[in-house]
Amino acid sequence: MRVGSTAKATGIVTLVLAALLGSAYALGRSLVLDPAPRHPTNVTTNADGPHYAADQPSDGDPDSSPRPGGSTGPAEAGQDGSGRDAGGDKLFGAHETTGSPRLALTFDDGPDPRYTPQVLATLREFDVRATFCVVGENAQNHPDLIQAIVDEGHTLCNHSWHHDVGLGARSADAIRADLLRTNDAIRAAVPNAPIVWYRQPGGAWTYPVVSVARQLGMTPLHWSVDPSDWDLPGASKITATVVTQAAPGSVVLLHDAGGDRQGTVDALRRILPDLTARFELEALPTDPT
Repeated sequence: MRVGSTAKATGIVTLVLAALLGSAYALGRSLVLDPAPRHPTNVTTNADGPHYAADQPSDGDPDSSPRPGGSTGPAEAGQDGSGRDAGGDKLFGAHETTGSPRLALTFDDGPDPRYTPQVLATLREFDVRATFCVVGENAQNHPDLIQAIVDEGHTLCNHSWHHDVGLGARSADAIRADLLRTNDAIRAAVPNAPIVWYRQPGGAWTYPVVSVARQLGMTPLHWSVDPSDWDLPGASKITATVVTQAAPGSVVLLHDAGGDRQGTVDALRRILPDLTARFELEALPTDPT
C-alpha cells in the first residue's frame, strides 16, 4: 500500500508541474510583440490611415471632367504647357510678356470647327483682340477659320505643322521646312497674311528652332500665365488661375483645339469681364519686333 501511494503522489505532482509549465509558456507567448504588419503594394500609411497611391481623391472641382476612357491627362502628348516651367536660358530669348502694360490672350493648336468659332464669338462680344497660334495642318483643313480670325482683327502665329514637340531637336533644314510649310498653309487661306510670331509646341525651345524662326522673320513667343487648360482642369480652375495670375504685360496661354476645349470656352466668358475691367487687352502686333 505504501509503495502504491508514493507512485500515485508522484504522478499527481508530475501533472501539476506539466500544467504550470504549459501556462507559463502560453503567458510568455502573449507578451511577445507581433512584427509590423505588411501592407499591400501601392499602399502607404501615416497618422491619418492608409492612402492608396493609385486612387487619391480629386480636389472636388465640380467643373472637372475626365477625358474619354477616364483619363484626366492632356488630350495630346506634348500639349503646350508641358514646358511651362522652362524659364531663363531655356527660353533662348523667346518673349514671355508683351513688353508693355497691355495683356495678351493667346489660343493654341487650332483652328478647330467646334471651339474656334465659339472663342471668336466670345471675343467679339467683349470687343477683345487676341493671338491665334495655329497648327499648319489645321490651317490647311479649315481655311475658312483662318480667314475668320484675320477678318476679326486677330493676329496669327505659326505653331508648327503638326504640333511637333521635338521639332527643335531636328536639323535646321527640317525646322525651316516645317515652319515654311505652316506659313504656306496659312497664306493659302489668307494671302499676304502677316506671320511674325512663332510658338514652339510644348514650350520646348532650343537654339536652332529660335534661330530659324528669327531668320524667317518670326519672333519666338512663350507665355507667362498657364492655367493648364490642356489638362482639362475645368472652367472654374482655368478662370481662377488666369484672373489671379494675370498682371500687366502677361501673355496668357489658352487652347481652342487639340482636345475637348469646352472648359476653356466656358472659362473665357468668366475671364473676360474681369480682365477687361483691369487691363487693356491686345492682339500682339503684326509689325516685326
